[in-house]
Amino acid sequence: MAMASEPKARDLKAAASAIFNAAIRAVDPQRCVTRFLRLEAGQLHAGQKHYDLQRIQRVYLIGVGKASAVMARSVEMLLGERIAQGLVITKYGHGVPLKRCRLMEAGHPLPDENGVKAADALLDLVAGAGPDDLILCMISGGGSALAPAPAHGTRLADKQATTRLLLGCGATIGEINALRKHLSRIKGGGLCRHANGAHILSLILSDVVGDALDVIASGMTTPDPSTFGDCLEILERYRLMARVPASVRSLLSEGHRGWVAETPKPGDAIFANACNRIVGSITDALSAAENQARCLAFRPLILSSTIQGEAREVAQVLSAVAREAARFGRPVAAPCCILSGGETTVTLRGHGLGGRNMELALAAGISLAGASKILLLSAGTDGTDGPTDAAGAFSNGTTVSRAQDIGLSAAQHLADNDSYRFFKHLGDLFVTGPTRTNVMDLQIILLDR
Repeated sequence: MAMASEPKARDLKAAASAIFNAAIRAVDPQRCVTRFLRLEAGQLHAGQKHYDLQRIQRVYLIGVGKASAVMARSVEMLLGERIAQGLVITKYGHGVPLKRCRLMEAGHPLPDENGVKAADALLDLVAGAGPDDLILCMISGGGSALAPAPAHGTRLADKQATTRLLLGCGATIGEINALRKHLSRIKGGGLCRHANGAHILSLILSDVVGDALDVIASGMTTPDPSTFGDCLEILERYRLMARVPASVRSLLSEGHRGWVAETPKPGDAIFANACNRIVGSITDALSAAENQARCLAFRPLILSSTIQGEAREVAQVLSAVAREAARFGRPVAAPCCILSGGETTVTLRGHGLGGRNMELALAAGISLAGASKILLLSAGTDGTDGPTDAAGAFSNGTTVSRAQDIGLSAAQHLADNDSYRFFKHLGDLFVTGPTRTNVMDLQIILLDR
């Protein structure tokens, strides 16, 4: 006998949406900041770190990233007029009204001229601080593109071209950000170089696998373990050396020879007063999704919080796990919810429109053909997937056959990296609008009884 509250097959989309929304609520930036930061009797408490605001001359509030505006608003509500100046840089459409901070919006995933202006303004603001000041930094994913600050000898166009090549070759975010750090005056600890010994507290919403501090937003306030030599190896690995602009090759080569200063490394004195703390990550989102799935009468299983690899290959693995559960009841029996999180990559081979989540969903739809009681949702927790207005897409065992009925070839659209148009025709795009948070991607697989 079926459980009374068990969703029917036609409700799987709604159930997946509810599980996703629960995950997003758990990593709401305001919630993440306020549960970590508190003010008591003039003391600012940040976990085990304490700041006596009576001894702080000025408090600066800055932010960079897709979630930075909401994070900054939370600090404004806490500290109010104690904040002397502030500046927040976020993606177009991700801003919120701020009282103590100037808000600037810029381009993502490709940097633009507004990002250059915003980064210059941010560096100017930080340069006005001193040893008796406190800089509160709200950092989240997307910061790498939003504050480009091209290194001397390079231009915005050079960074745009290099970023475009890296995004399309299948490079990991760690590899991409290693290049970004060495082509920037603000990343890879560069912001600390401009802070004149001020106290720096960075509250960070992680959008990278393993929560690597030096990778999130390219580690603006953390030491950088990567080198110019690593950057050259990455370009060689993906056969991009001859394709990147000459100014990029020149800077990296000169840096490798020691003619250009490296990014600051662990142990550098500029980090003596810097404190970096993770306040939210994909693990928080997965835990909330697990609880919501249980409330909806699904048996939840968190498969992994560190999913990486080519999107279409990850889709085959997830589909195989789903089929195993459907046929043999392992690793979990239906009705169940299999959850995973992380960040895949896409190697561009075609000329279509899409993102890594939609590509994963399309490849999964092909692998799940005929499995009518399995549904997959893959979506970005920031509400955007690639250069589109969708967060991701749904797919199931009928995706391929429904496409064929209206004259679409799933295989052809996958080969052309054209997942967005494919799912738009089917009505299976998952559109949330900006969530104003960002903790990588979430995959939700539901199996009906």
